[in-house]
Amino acid sequence: CTTCEVPSAWSCRRAQAFVMDSDCTLAFSPAGGGCAALTTLQWVPIQRRPPQAVCVPVIHLHMTAATMQVSQKDFQKAQEQLKLLKKDPGNETKLKLYALFKQATEGPCNAPKPGMLDFVKKAKWDAWNSLGSLSQDDARQKYTDLVSSLVSAESASQKKEASPEEGRHDGYETLIVTTKNNITKILFNRPDRKNAINHQMYREIIKALEEAGKNDSTIAVITGNGDYYSSGNDLSNFTNVQPGDMKKMAEDGAVLLKDFVGHFIDFPKPLIAVVNGPAIGICVTVLGLCDLVYASDRATFHSPFSQLGQSPEGCSSYLFPKLMGLAKASEMLLFNKKLTAAEACAQGLVTEVFPDSSFQKEVWARLEAYASLPKNSLAVSKQLLRSMEKEKLHAVNSRECEVLKERWLSDECINAIVSFFQKKSKL
Repeated sequence: CTTCEVPSAWSCRRAQAFVMDSDCTLAFSPAGGGCAALTTLQWVPIQRRPPQAVCVPVIHLHMTAATMQVSQKDFQKAQEQLKLLKKDPGNETKLKLYALFKQATEGPCNAPKPGMLDFVKKAKWDAWNSLGSLSQDDARQKYTDLVSSLVSAESASQKKEASPEEGRHDGYETLIVTTKNNITKILFNRPDRKNAINHQMYREIIKALEEAGKNDSTIAVITGNGDYYSSGNDLSNFTNVQPGDMKKMAEDGAVLLKDFVGHFIDFPKPLIAVVNGPAIGICVTVLGLCDLVYASDRATFHSPFSQLGQSPEGCSSYLFPKLMGLAKASEMLLFNKKLTAAEACAQGLVTEVFPDSSFQKEVWARLEAYASLPKNSLAVSKQLLRSMEKEKLHAVNSRECEVLKERWLSDECINAIVSFFQKKSKL
């Protein structure tokens, strides 16, 4: 008896009885004063017994219960933390979490094996079954540890995103503009709005192009943050306009659009679009003014002008027939055909298409190589390629904006935009 410091070769018959009755705690005092109930008993020598015959002190049992209680509390806290994660941890991690949760709450897998064609249930069953005889306590611990690692990783990622990025330009709210390794990157940064361009974003893109044209970078790159490259003109630009202000709204919008497109026409350095996802409207039409267009294979290209009672812009009425032929351009600009990345590449709008899984890695490797080329040589060569068309492009831009100003004031356009918002509200 370790509590009473009785030699291991001795034991008490009453203590043996308590052990056999699984009531050993009655015989021991946790205060350290020894087994008072046993002091008057006769001790007799017995044969040495295996360690498991020795009673466990009460204090140890109490610590184990407390530990289990904390573990259950942490387990419940981990479940709440998991709900707060903003980023999808991926299918493999989600299967681990599912399996550990089931093991922690129900024990080893006891469900019948799903059929081979029931892929989701089969994957979940396999994950749970793979834990074998892992104890519920251990499963709770592993679940808690895994959630904790996910929370820590996301927190670190958020801090990194919040911290100033190397070479980041100040003064932008809808964009992230950086200059690094001779590349100025203009990142559309309204992912919650699918990078739709509102009036502020139009002005910030103009500002970013002006800065990129004057700084020491060799090339400029435009891309989108999130799943979309850009969903084009933010139609909320047309909302909250009083009937008496419609004309002014149309005139101001046409001036802003003309200036916006004009900066693409006049940009002095190689300008490269990295289309990471679906592109709509104005962000499609100005691609004809970019020097290279690299696209992910999940990108699409859509210019639904007639669907919204509007007309082409971004010099697309001139450049698209030159790039893809009149018939194909008409399909897109008149009849709202949406092109896949492969179709856009075949028709000359896109330079090259990359698998989405390797898109960023492959494209940025090329861009970094381009940025190491002689800066002045690239700028002069671009001017030779573009200078003969500049005057024509500015004229086309002016005419397109005049027509658009009329379209924005038309009943067709107003009704189409109202219909768009009505459909959107029903989704």
